[in-house]
Amino acid sequence: MTLKRGTRGQIPSFLVMDVLREANRLAHEGADILHLEVGQPSTGAPEGVVAEATRLLRASPLGYTDALGVPRLRERIAEHYKATYGVAVDPGQVAVTVGASGAFLLSFLAAFDAGDRVALAAPGYPAYRHILTALDIEAVEIEATEEDRFQPTPALLDKVPGRIDGLIVASPSNPTGTMIPPAEFAALSAYCAKRGIRLISDEIYHGITYGMAPTTAASVAPDAFVINSFSKYFSMTGWRLGWMIVPADLVRAVECLAQNMVISAPTLSQAAAIAAFDCHDELQTNVRRYAANRELLLNELPKAGFSHFAPPDGAFYLYADVASLTNDSQEFCRRMLVETGVAAAPGKDFDGGRGNRFVRFSFAGSTETMATAAQRLAAWRR
Repeated sequence: MTLKRGTRGQIPSFLVMDVLREANRLAHEGADILHLEVGQPSTGAPEGVVAEATRLLRASPLGYTDALGVPRLRERIAEHYKATYGVAVDPGQVAVTVGASGAFLLSFLAAFDAGDRVALAAPGYPAYRHILTALDIEAVEIEATEEDRFQPTPALLDKVPGRIDGLIVASPSNPTGTMIPPAEFAALSAYCAKRGIRLISDEIYHGITYGMAPTTAASVAPDAFVINSFSKYFSMTGWRLGWMIVPADLVRAVECLAQNMVISAPTLSQAAAIAAFDCHDELQTNVRRYAANRELLLNELPKAGFSHFAPPDGAFYLYADVASLTNDSQEFCRRMLVETGVAAAPGKDFDGGRGNRFVRFSFAGSTETMATAAQRLAAWRR
């Protein structure tokens, strides 16, 4: 007798994680692997966070917290928006989540029903599409171009047939690193508000920018979900902690979903993360390293044939056009890993239609790693 099998798990893999698995396998066998595939800071949590976590491990029983998070952390996040963007945020609308991934899941469940249609730019973070698909929500991909900074625009949205119930934006973006200028962000927000489109703004790379100041949706779209994380700027990936500003009409829905699905985000991570907002000097040192890595790769990768990139306004990625080198980015990245030890992410992960001619490099690691990777790739392409 055949047992029932659900269809929700029949979604594509996250190819970056498949590359990481293979890179780790090769490293276990003795290969010298350079990790430019995963968007993960090579530095650990700020010293103040580590010190507070160490103290808490001995001083606290670390039980469950409220489903929406530790009150002081929610207050501190609200204070962050006032200090950084000049935006007043009600701590009651702040929800602390199990990473930004948990925030995506909760926001999608709270805002949309099965059969709804949510637009997003391609190239874009693949987990958006895959989570939506698992929830029976249609992911409507918009083929953005470099002229659009690979970002959604009102003009592109006007070309989408049928209704749109939601829009996901990411500025800075993964995989391209591009940003939406402030005036264009405001225009996009107004477009959504006028048409009843729920905006979800992924802001997890805020703090990591190179010239252009980021715009938070909290300043222009009071009905938007604003999602952020401690993983990128705050360098706390494994602590699995994120947050979101929730539209006032959906706070209770998000709370009920969180209560039943996760109970609460990790207590130790929440309590220790309060100290992260006092560690900006240390964190800015990381950003200066990213800037140096970015400059190094922009100068050196063309020597290996990687000569054209999406405008790298923020985050820690270079999205390289490799059409002159391959028409199969997945096989190209496999060969590059095996033959050079440099792990990178195939563009096919981020754009099913055109990603076969793009590769994403992460420069979140050390400057030494970036320099060695560039040298190996230049030698490989000679």
